[in-house]
Amino acid sequence: EEHNAAAPTHFPINEPKEMSWSFAGPFGTYDKAQLQRGLKVYKEVCSACHSMNLVAFRTLEGLGYSEAQIKTLAAGYTIHDGPNDAGDMFDRPGKPSDHFPAPFPNEQAAASANGGAAPPDMSLLAKARGVERGFPRFIFDIFTQYAQGGPDYIHSLLTGYDQTPPAGMVIPEGTHYNPYFLSGVSLKMPKPLSDGQVTYDDGAPQTVDQYARDVSAFLMFAAEPHLEDRKKTGFRVMIFLLLFGALVY
Repeated sequence: EEHNAAAPTHFPINEPKEMSWSFAGPFGTYDKAQLQRGLKVYKEVCSACHSMNLVAFRTLEGLGYSEAQIKTLAAGYTIHDGPNDAGDMFDRPGKPSDHFPAPFPNEQAAASANGGAAPPDMSLLAKARGVERGFPRFIFDIFTQYAQGGPDYIHSLLTGYDQTPPAGMVIPEGTHYNPYFLSGVSLKMPKPLSDGQVTYDDGAPQTVDQYARDVSAFLMFAAEPHLEDRKKTGFRVMIFLLLFGALVY
């Protein structure tokens, strides 16, 4: 049966591009400079619409920031708190123990401001999003410890806006074609990134591709800040089991 490109039967239309990540594999580690750039992209672009309700400021120690730097960063946010002794809610500067404040007071307000679709919270996005790789690749993934499906998907989505839809494809009004979108031919979110949009001070390229790489890596850290410790523990356990097995044998 001939495939009709204008009427796809599976999503995403294009498989996410498999990227090279510093944190990939059993010995992978986070690139702290990349994570700091990714945080900058989140703060200056993504945070206008997307919350990170589960991420506390103190978690950013894993990006290489000092306690003083985290206090300064947190204090730059306004936290709606309370009630106080008089029963009133009040605003105060953020503290390291606070979580990133949401850009909207509730989901209904978020949906109203974004064409009827509330932007998803980004706290666990890098673990919650990903495309099933199917047989036999998921078998190989067990041995290679491939766990970068989320960052691969986010990067592809963020860099996939400039493609032209196939002739005859109907794009719903108010949506934007993206062949990497997991749930259809288009999505409400317009292209969020453009070259030169975020200024880096470490000499990294200021391109859409680099921004997408950096924020994808940061979102992986946000979803799994203890990844490096987990891998170290797993390695120690494997060594112990090998030695124990050798002794028993």
